[in-house]
Amino acid sequence: MKIVFANSAWVSAAERLILRGGGWQSVRLRVRYGLIFHPAAGPVLIDTGYTPEALSDDRRGRMLRLYGALLKPQLNAEEQVLPVLRRFGLSPDDIRTIIVTHFHADHVSGLSLFRNTRFIASDAAWARVKARGPRQNLRHGVFTELFPADFEARLEGLSSKQWVEAREDVPGGADLFGDGSVIAVDLPGHADGQFGLLFAGLDRPLLYAVDAQWLLTALTENRTPGFPATLIAEDAAAIEPTSAMLRRFLATGGEVMLCHDPAPTSYDLAPEAA
Repeated sequence: MKIVFANSAWVSAAERLILRGGGWQSVRLRVRYGLIFHPAAGPVLIDTGYTPEALSDDRRGRMLRLYGALLKPQLNAEEQVLPVLRRFGLSPDDIRTIIVTHFHADHVSGLSLFRNTRFIASDAAWARVKARGPRQNLRHGVFTELFPADFEARLEGLSSKQWVEAREDVPGGADLFGDGSVIAVDLPGHADGQFGLLFAGLDRPLLYAVDAQWLLTALTENRTPGFPATLIAEDAAAIEPTSAMLRRFLATGGEVMLCHDPAPTSYDLAPEAA
């Protein structure tokens, strides 16, 4: 099974906001999304990263425009989801499944580009999105305008998947394809319903931990940022237990990958030759 990650955009932030004890210098963060080539499920996306639908579409609502103005993401045209699919000879119609790790804009903004795709996500978190009003959802970082109108009809919830034990150092999770190749692991703290993906069958097990931290250094050196970063966390008290689990996974030989860490990894898409 082949796994690649692309960088949809860059977002700059002061280091001290994302790393306890950091300086005021700006850190250029990636906004990754993934592409799995699964032997049975075919090409599968992990989120969609940022796309123009969230950042420059004239039809955006006022709050989504404000969001873009505050964060100022810089789209990476070469690694937007559609050009990356074309690079592999694929179109949106070839993608039968998108794994949605959580519902923040930098993970769901391209969902509307896929008209026939099913979505694997936390159905419990989606039920809470539906139960909240627009203002409440905004407080949780969810812009419902970014979801296709038929999202729920195409949703394949985690609760419908078989729960399996993963490893001694990682709690069990939902077996997304029924073969143990991709296991959804709950990662509470950052966002409602956020889960990571454990690829246990690799030579070195990989856990894509999404937004459990912004920087790998914050995880490995136990430098989780405090106030004001905790203000935007869904459950600030859960961040450290989640991070401790990830450190145990690293200590037993696993590899952790994060959505926003700026350092390149062996799974990141190589630049196209000129």
